[in-house]
Amino acid sequence: MKAIIPVAGAGTKLRPHTYTQPKALIPLAGKTILSIIVDQLKDAGITDFVFIIGYLGEKIKDYVQSNYPDLNTHFVTQNERQGTGHAIEITRELVGNDELIIVLGDTIAEYDLKYMLEAPYSILAVKKVDDPRNFGVAEINEQGIIIKVVEKPSIPKSNKALVGIYKIKETGLLFECLLKIQDRKERSYDDYNLTDALDCMIQNGAVFHSLKVENWFDCGQKDSLLASNAILLKKFGDNIAKNCLQDNTIIIPPVSIGNGCIIKNSVIGPNVAIGENTTISHALVKDSIIGSYSNLFEIVLNNSLIGSDAEVKGVSRNLNIGDNTAIDLGGSSR
Repeated sequence: MKAIIPVAGAGTKLRPHTYTQPKALIPLAGKTILSIIVDQLKDAGITDFVFIIGYLGEKIKDYVQSNYPDLNTHFVTQNERQGTGHAIEITRELVGNDELIIVLGDTIAEYDLKYMLEAPYSILAVKKVDDPRNFGVAEINEQGIIIKVVEKPSIPKSNKALVGIYKIKETGLLFECLLKIQDRKERSYDDYNLTDALDCMIQNGAVFHSLKVENWFDCGQKDSLLASNAILLKKFGDNIAKNCLQDNTIIIPPVSIGNGCIIKNSVIGPNVAIGENTTISHALVKDSIIGSYSNLFEIVLNNSLIGSDAEVKGVSRNLNIGDNTAIDLGGSSR
């Protein structure tokens, strides 16, 4: 079985961070969004991965090859972003007729992955949501069989959202439907969507069972990313690097602190993730994500997302600062 992970998107809702860093490599609970997805699949026995890259794709490729040298990895470039359907279709020659598990590159969820992989039928993961209009939506019968899927319906007939995890047995039919919607130029919201191809499969006899996920972590925007970070820190537990230097500092768990960090005269936590080689002095930091190689001085941070190689000095309470930024909140900025 092959795993396909589309990570070609620009992540516009997480700018300025995604100007210099792919969304999938945004830090989360001491890991990255992508590493949480790959580790989950790897632990379940998947060793053959296809990554669909595009925007800042070389960073994705370098990260995967450096951190997962033991996996069989392939990289396919989506030069024109035309939706998830188009992204999956361009892997056709590489995938062939192998069974697939597709996990969108910003989808972190807790679910019975072993059951999903071993089941003798195709499966779509779903989650009940309050407002399904911004998601692909699955209509499900009493037996748990999905009878129809619709991308972002204006009047939803179900509150079960597709979370972005798909197990496909009828791979040949999937690619037939993907080609069909492109030949017919059947776009949803200006894109060729995977949801439309899945509905085509259902109309042509494919049977999809539904699988409810226990938790679905939203990594699409700053506030939801920080909320997911807090939940996952509690799940993974404290992870403080042994070579982190602490002087006159209080740590309130849960936190994750990377290698080579120096923290002085500060209070860190709860719900804080700090990348490697970051220096923090005279600071209060809680409910925040701090990138690697950053410098924070005389600062109060709450509910903040700070990129890598950033320098922040002054007093603030809520920031969203990208990579390679220097800010002096006491006066000048650059």
